[in-house]
Amino acid sequence: MKVFFTILLLGITFTIFISKSLFNNSFDSKDLTISKQKEMKIDTPDQDRFVKVSLIQGQFTEPTEMAVLPNLDILVAQRRGELMLFKNQTKKLSQVAKLDVYYKTGLSDVNAEEGLLGLTIDPQYASNQYVYLFYSPVGKSVNRLSRFKMINDMLSVSSEKVVLEFYSQREICCHTGGSLAFGPDGLLYISTGDNSTPFNVPKQQYVNRGYAPLDNRPGLQQYDARRSAGNTNDLRGKVLRIRVNEDGTYAIPEGNLFPEGEPNTRPEIFVMGNRNPYRISVDQKTGFLYWGEVGPDANSDDELRGPKGYDEVNQARTAGNFGWPYFIGNNYPYKAYDFTNGTNGSAFDPNGAINNSPNNTGMSTVPAAQPAFIWYSYGESKEFPQVGSGGRTAMAGPVLYNKPGASPYPAYYDGKLIIYEWVRGWIKAVTMKPNGDYVGMEPIMPNLSFSAPIDMELGPDGKIYILEYGKGWFTKNPDAGIARVDYLTGNRPPSISSLNIEKPSGLLPYKLIANVNAKDADGGPLTYIWNLGNGIKKITAIPKLQYTFTKAGEYPISVQVLDKEKASAKSEVIRVFAGNEHPKVDILLAGNKSFYFPGKPVSYQVLIADKNSVVNKERIYVSSSYTEGTDLAGAQLGHQQAAQSLVGKSLMMKSDCSTCHKISTASIGPAFNKISTKYQQDPQAVDYLASKVIKGGGGVWGEVPMPAHAAMKESEVKQIVEWVMSLSAKKTNKASLPTVGKITPPETINREKPVLTIKATYTDLGAKGLKPLTTTNTYNLKNNIITSADIKDFNGFNRDDNGRLNMNENSAFLKLALIDLTDIVSFKILFSSKIANENYNIEIRIDEKNGKLIGKSSSGKINIPVESVNDGKFHNVFIVFKVIKEEVKNDLFLRTITLDSK
Repeated sequence: MKVFFTILLLGITFTIFISKSLFNNSFDSKDLTISKQKEMKIDTPDQDRFVKVSLIQGQFTEPTEMAVLPNLDILVAQRRGELMLFKNQTKKLSQVAKLDVYYKTGLSDVNAEEGLLGLTIDPQYASNQYVYLFYSPVGKSVNRLSRFKMINDMLSVSSEKVVLEFYSQREICCHTGGSLAFGPDGLLYISTGDNSTPFNVPKQQYVNRGYAPLDNRPGLQQYDARRSAGNTNDLRGKVLRIRVNEDGTYAIPEGNLFPEGEPNTRPEIFVMGNRNPYRISVDQKTGFLYWGEVGPDANSDDELRGPKGYDEVNQARTAGNFGWPYFIGNNYPYKAYDFTNGTNGSAFDPNGAINNSPNNTGMSTVPAAQPAFIWYSYGESKEFPQVGSGGRTAMAGPVLYNKPGASPYPAYYDGKLIIYEWVRGWIKAVTMKPNGDYVGMEPIMPNLSFSAPIDMELGPDGKIYILEYGKGWFTKNPDAGIARVDYLTGNRPPSISSLNIEKPSGLLPYKLIANVNAKDADGGPLTYIWNLGNGIKKITAIPKLQYTFTKAGEYPISVQVLDKEKASAKSEVIRVFAGNEHPKVDILLAGNKSFYFPGKPVSYQVLIADKNSVVNKERIYVSSSYTEGTDLAGAQLGHQQAAQSLVGKSLMMKSDCSTCHKISTASIGPAFNKISTKYQQDPQAVDYLASKVIKGGGGVWGEVPMPAHAAMKESEVKQIVEWVMSLSAKKTNKASLPTVGKITPPETINREKPVLTIKATYTDLGAKGLKPLTTTNTYNLKNNIITSADIKDFNGFNRDDNGRLNMNENSAFLKLALIDLTDIVSFKILFSSKIANENYNIEIRIDEKNGKLIGKSSSGKINIPVESVNDGKFHNVFIVFKVIKEEVKNDLFLRTITLDSK
């Protein structure tokens, strides 16, 4: 948890006999990949048949955990103390209790995570009506587990039986855990966070920087997780396991980590070594415990401190120690660290780490550490590539099992663990061997979208219920709610891939032309109900609408698509502007329009057209930068003009940015418009903020760090930042570059950032009742060196594991798609050895493989002159290789193709 938590057809249905015979075969843990399943004809179920049924939305304030009752009513705990009841028959929500909880600190800019955190019902709820709540009572620095009784759909507060409580330090942040779950044997599991501060001690030279908090200096107990998670005699940073007696007391079951009476231990501990086990589940057949572990924030490994941050999904078949704060991920060890002088000690020993902290009240040597079941950092994971990259908040859902005669999901998912991500938004199905060993993971219900799923439970109907916290922290979110996941075996609702507006703005009368890309998976006709805002609705039988607005305003455009059975899907909302039109921004270049050349000036001119008013030159912003680009197509060479409000915002919504930031209201991160205002007068703001998004960081807006996004493209991050900057752009600074000028690339090209991007932005003055509109145009030029990795279209070559191209036929060609040849005078082709050039004749042709010949090599020549092609068109260029000698040198590889200009 990084602050608060830093905070599911048809297809082949298999019999149980077939499933068991597959899993009883002997194979290595990595053998049964998805491709292996396909080879064995185990088809993945049709994901279009998963549908999200929204039960209620927009009425929750910080929901934390839920319990589905036997009659399918749903209890929901809210962090601020309210217990809510959703009635399945009436679809109404009511408050059934309000506990007096500590949920807000008395310190400015410090958020509390405590409050009403956990909720579950007794396995015998139908007869005893017992509800268990885990909460932080006001007036006493403890976290408490209590049992209550429901009477006539109200929680009897007076029936409270305090089962267990333990000390928890307050007025600090972070990590509460708080999840509750019963196992198949009636034992109750309670997760608890390490109650430690991951942030830096103010005004100190040696600070934590997102690694394991091991600071044991006097008065800084909250910065030392060895006092809690790493302490065998403390209930924090654990998963506890108890048996609740009928009178509300509890007993210690056999098999916990420490037996009753062992000195310096607590017998309630089932699992220790947890940072923030925020959401747990128990396999109702095997009894295995699963939990998502929200990990620390360090972006990279450190020689002095140890490993970078990882989130984990863990599995405990028996009691054990899972490492924190001594280890993380695959038992990657931290090092002892002296915060008084910045020196380190040895790495902790996974066979038994030493706890010599003065804050430790437990054993001096903790039990051997177990590695994580699944682990991943901010960046892409080699071990588990399916998890993606970005922010991290791991959650564990249920293990699915089919019920005889009442199976809501395909048998394919029988025995699979469902895991999910609060920040990244994905849901995965994890395949395991019968003994629980990890085999692989795959997306499940990837076409469904959930707003920060914070709890996932199986109802008594065997269906998955998902509690959505909503995309915003510490607030009432309009997208918070409860959804159920159904799997349709009959009619399926239509799906919408995109809504396209031909022109998102225009002067009056403004003619809207909208197209929606939708399909009916069952092949039936569709009806389109268009919502144009202000109560205007239009119905069409085709996926296209034309409508003329005669009144100025900003209109939200969306469409609902219905099939013949009235099943429906809704599109995104796109706002259009009638009465003002996005300005036109154009960049004109002299010379080559695909490439730039070292040390040779690029001449450009920026032209602005504004139909609504006279162009204000002070509102023009022109810049240039060098960015990454992996290939000719990936660099998006040439013009990329679009309304900035559509491009940057769209990219932002596809990322995890919206989880932590809102446009105008505070969340865990600052509002976008505040960021825009803060940096509005900084000409380097876009570069600075883009770098911060990619690398991560903290300290500007508070202690909460922003995760690194190393896998995001720099060019896309900059588009997001430019959209952010446009939110408060009333007037830009004087252009960092003139509207007419020259840009001279350096003599030495940076191979890591080969694309020169010239960018021009203009924000108009707006119109009466309408906000200003911004348009950005970028022009991308690649450097003149083309590598093997840049070339995607070829024949007669093969590509090795390192991405290199090796000719393996007597005749072969490479294709450079749609490039400008203006001013190009030669192609210099280099192989890994000069001998390679003596083996081939090389021809350079345009438009077709046998098209016009513009250049030809002599034997052994690597620099091939080409005739002038200055027609201003973009041509496909074919570089054709023909063998001179009989044998082909298979150990010789193409290195680069360099284009030279006059």
